[in-house]
Amino acid sequence: MTLRSHFDYIIIGNGLAGLQLALKLTSETSLKQKTIALIDPSTKAINDKTWSFWEQEPSQWNHIIHKSWEKATVITSKKNIELNLKPYNYKTIRAIDFYTEAKAQLQQKPNIQFILDSATAVIETETLVNIETETNSYTANHVFDSRIPENFSSESKDAISIIQHFKGWVIKTDKDTFDENKVIMMDYRLKDGNQTTFTYVLPFSKNEALVEFTYFTERTVKEAVYDSFIKIYINDFLKTENYSIIETEMGQIPMTNYDFSKFNTNKITKIGTGGGWVKGSTGYSFKHTEKKVAIIIDNLRSGNVPSKGLFRRKYKFYDKVFLKVLKDENYKGEWIFQQFYDKNSVQTMFRFLDEESTFAEELKIMMSLFSWSFIKAFFKTL
Repeated sequence: MTLRSHFDYIIIGNGLAGLQLALKLTSETSLKQKTIALIDPSTKAINDKTWSFWEQEPSQWNHIIHKSWEKATVITSKKNIELNLKPYNYKTIRAIDFYTEAKAQLQQKPNIQFILDSATAVIETETLVNIETETNSYTANHVFDSRIPENFSSESKDAISIIQHFKGWVIKTDKDTFDENKVIMMDYRLKDGNQTTFTYVLPFSKNEALVEFTYFTERTVKEAVYDSFIKIYINDFLKTENYSIIETEMGQIPMTNYDFSKFNTNKITKIGTGGGWVKGSTGYSFKHTEKKVAIIIDNLRSGNVPSKGLFRRKYKFYDKVFLKVLKDENYKGEWIFQQFYDKNSVQTMFRFLDEESTFAEELKIMMSLFSWSFIKAFFKTL
């Protein structure tokens, strides 16, 4: 392959957003002849995370789904809320399966070039964008950049920001332990003080599951803290002593109303976590990424700036209110999610979180959360 230095599009970051965008760019009739480079220092050859999401059939991802469920439960200190998810399915994809599939498809395209390097500078001029890497330099007509802006660390204190941070073990037990047909979306019975913490269980079989301890807080904890809570949950709640740890995963996801969109220009579009594509109130990103990519493709097809219409103002406002409550009264997380799922159908909740709800559904959800905490947050946010 002839090595190029100029491309129609350069994508910085071969994560979820970068690879989804590249797949769509190369399948869109009006764009598939464009030259594209993907710059990343990693070959994406390990399973570094698990993505979970809900969706209705049919799905373009079914051939790489690791496991799918039609039922879920939310457990609080007061009740068990059983959820029949139909017509949705809750699904999980191992990152390595997504990376492998995406790279296999893209490597067949003659106009795609993978560059194993780190982008160090992106400079926009009147005519193009200059990209500096550790070993080379490139130019592009447009850059899609998934890196978190440097300003975020200093400016995020002026926004409402919570960190979703977690560690999970994939364990294999010596006896049947799990209901493989049902996800435990949130189990609040095990707490770290008055903070919003919960355990998340994805059962892959009767004796294998991902058990993850998660925080929605402003500060992270040491790795040993997650391990201690996972051990307690397995021993005290799963009633299991004999098991082996097959895999581990650990991560941090920003839940924030920080305005990432201000970094978008005519020639540079921020994508993925670095573009604010993670849902502020939940940390979910897989389906939101798919939708943002579809908007970008439609904008390119129509000759618009790629970032046009990526965000809907009312949902940014709802997220902001939710985050304000969690920031000011973090202990209320259990009550919030109990009300969410106990007072509304899960199908309504999914439409709301997918930003596809009607105003009547939004009003019903707001009424289910009616409290002095939300009233205060609502007016402070205004």
